[in-house]
Amino acid sequence: MAVHPHERIARAAAPRGRRPGMFRVRRDPDDHLVLRRPDRLSPWGNLLLRATLVLGLIMVALAGHWYHRDALADGFDGHVSFVDIIYFTAVTITTVGYGDITPTSEGARLFDALVVTPIRLFIWIIFIGTAYSFVVRRSWEQWRMRGLQKKLTDHFIVAGYGTTGSAAVYELLQNGVDAEKILVIDPNEGRLEEARSEGCLTLQGDATRNATLEMASIDKARSFVACGGRDDTSALLVMSARQLNEDLSISAIIKSEENEFLVKKAGADTVINPVALGGHLLARAATGSHVVDYLQDLVVASGRVQLKERVVAIEECGGPLSECRGGLAVRIVRDGKYYGFWEPEAQSVEEGDIIVQIVPVNGGRDGPAVRDEEAG
Repeated sequence: MAVHPHERIARAAAPRGRRPGMFRVRRDPDDHLVLRRPDRLSPWGNLLLRATLVLGLIMVALAGHWYHRDALADGFDGHVSFVDIIYFTAVTITTVGYGDITPTSEGARLFDALVVTPIRLFIWIIFIGTAYSFVVRRSWEQWRMRGLQKKLTDHFIVAGYGTTGSAAVYELLQNGVDAEKILVIDPNEGRLEEARSEGCLTLQGDATRNATLEMASIDKARSFVACGGRDDTSALLVMSARQLNEDLSISAIIKSEENEFLVKKAGADTVINPVALGGHLLARAATGSHVVDYLQDLVVASGRVQLKERVVAIEECGGPLSECRGGLAVRIVRDGKYYGFWEPEAQSVEEGDIIVQIVPVNGGRDGPAVRDEEAG
């Protein structure tokens, strides 16, 4: 994946042997500036506006032909009536041109060449654009959406693509998750465009609505990440997701510690408070910077070691946690309870246990392979 110039600068500025902070350096918002105004018209209002514009252009052509009616020759009866003007305008605008009525003066011919011809082109552009917008594009998008929905399974849903949501997507990608397995939901088209540039699937809409989550195939999703920006929004996101999928893994971010219980009660498996987490890291940094550095190493995909969890293998059952393969095993999750490597329960792992390990990441982005002592 291409590295943004600002991220290269952040890495270059980091002290030797250390990495930049654990959060992604986001793209400069000034890279692609586009000034847009929300669409004030509904689809039917847009269609009515186009029809009015077409009618106005036809009226201009009709008025011009009526003004030059004395310079029009009718090969049928030699008389040009108002009905003949309507007929001539219609066949001229549609480029049929039967030739039974023809302009005979220079003024009438110039009017057809310089006014009616551009009107004809504009009307065809409007008709083609309308047909594409209301028929071809919508039919194509609906067909394509149905195809994507069928393929959506065991995927990650990220609700909200702000600073936190984009950092979560970045870490998923760095951890080897296929971009097409990540679906970003956000009402802001600009943010969705940024997510698509990373290769992710996107869905524009309100993730607190059941219809939006059902379109995202939440019943077949693997995990749901709620980044609502506000604690009440995160709680509503979690509640909506849990209602539609009872077995879904749900994580959410909050800003106020007092709302942690509320979001967990709504159905979140994991609730993260970045303010409290930042305070803990600052306190650790005050007593030892190497501890914070290692914590960052464990969290981000760019580190030299990572925390991973997996289900215990059959051949590992009965043995101590310390002998589990693949890395340094530090914790067991058994029946919803946690046991550290020093506790008696860790001396004999059982079938169904989940093991949390520190796993080496060879050839990390910052340099050489991990040392033997870090590999455990």
